[in-house]
This record gives sequence, C-alpha cells and structure tokens, in this order.
Amino acid sequence: MTTPAQGPRERGIGRGVSTLIPQSATDQAMAALTGLQTVPVHVGLLQAAALLLEDAARTAVDEPTRAAMARTAGMLRSAM
Repeated sequence: MTTPAQGPRERGIGRGVSTLIPQSATDQAMAALTGLQTVPVHVGLLQAAALLLEDAARTAVDEPTRAAMARTAGMLRSAM
C-alpha cells in the first residue's frame, strides 16, 4: 500500500509545527511554565499539586525530570 505524495505546503506545515511543540513531557512542562499568567487559583489546588510533584520527584528516574518537578513544586509553594 502506498500513500499519496504530499505537496510542499503540507510537508512544510507539518515540519514547522512539530518543531514548535516540545517532544518530552519535561520540555512541555517547562514551556508551559514560561507562559504562566496571573489567574485566581484556590490555595488547596496549589497545595495538592505541590505535594504530588514532590512525591513524584522523589521517585523520578532521570535527573532533568526530577529537577523540573522539584522546581515546579517550589514555585507552587512560593505562590502560596
């Protein structure tokens, strides 16, 4: 089975979009943190998120993921 050839426009758009979206979960989280805006959030949500991230950071296998989780938990704690 063969697939039809894509025109230059389809190939160019697909390649461009994939370079804009971080591929790993850690990179996606870091990109999301850079785009934060001030919005009202219930403090209980921040506490729960910080606790979950701190727990996950303790069991994270790779260092970049562990560091991102710990940094994010720290940012949540400072926001409280």
